[in-house]
Amino acid sequence: MKIVPFSAEYSSMTKSFVISVLAGEGFDYDPLKDFDLDDIRGNYLDKGGTFFLCLSGGEVVGTSAVKNIGSGVCEIKRLYVKKECRGKGVGFALFSKALIYAEKNYSHARLKTDSSLKNAISIYIKNGFSVVKEEKGTVYFEKSL
Repeated sequence: MKIVPFSAEYSSMTKSFVISVLAGEGFDYDPLKDFDLDDIRGNYLDKGGTFFLCLSGGEVVGTSAVKNIGSGVCEIKRLYVKKECRGKGVGFALFSKALIYAEKNYSHARLKTDSSLKNAISIYIKNGFSVVKEEKGTVYFEKSL
């Protein structure tokens, strides 16, 4: 397995991967929330962010992203790992790549996750993020970088 920056050749594979992970966790694809997957370069890279892929045998098995939301603030997003690859450090490695990018390019980071995703919440807290609010099953975090 290797972590690489997003490239256009993986566009459709990345979108399909994210949708399948969401479905596996019981979440429906939402075109209003998930529109960013239709143009990863335009929504992340061209706006000062980044998007990482974890590849295994040419297949996407994990993702993470950093989105510029303005004024020195970013959002760490799209941290997904294929079920069969969980528990092997893939999620932590992808999150670490995103956090290192954020620390080099921003002064403040935000992220959010569903309150049911206990492993993700644990990773965020261990890396210095603080819970700023919980609302309707979503936990919001922030960290000064």
